[in-house]
Amino acid sequence: MAEKLTTYDPAEDLTSDKGIAYFMSEAFKTQDPTFIAHALGVVARAKGMTQIAKETGLSREQLYRSFSKNGNPSLKSTFAVMKALGIDWTTKIKSAA
Repeated sequence: MAEKLTTYDPAEDLTSDKGIAYFMSEAFKTQDPTFIAHALGVVARAKGMTQIAKETGLSREQLYRSFSKNGNPSLKSTFAVMKALGIDWTTKIKSAA
């Protein structure tokens, strides 16, 4: 008898700020813009896409589309979602030695 598998949605397991911070930290480590955008979408779904839409002024549909696996969000949208989620990034300037 074959087992029936269901699709895993990581948004369902992102229930704490610590978990979200770790999730996004790992996404940023990849330096892959597509993966980072998708990870932001996962976190936005975990926090509630309707609330993120209200805070950013973007439509839910636009957010779902832009931050999907195949989405391509603008930098403006990315920063708006990051701000709404309380996520920021810091830069470290590497010295040219």
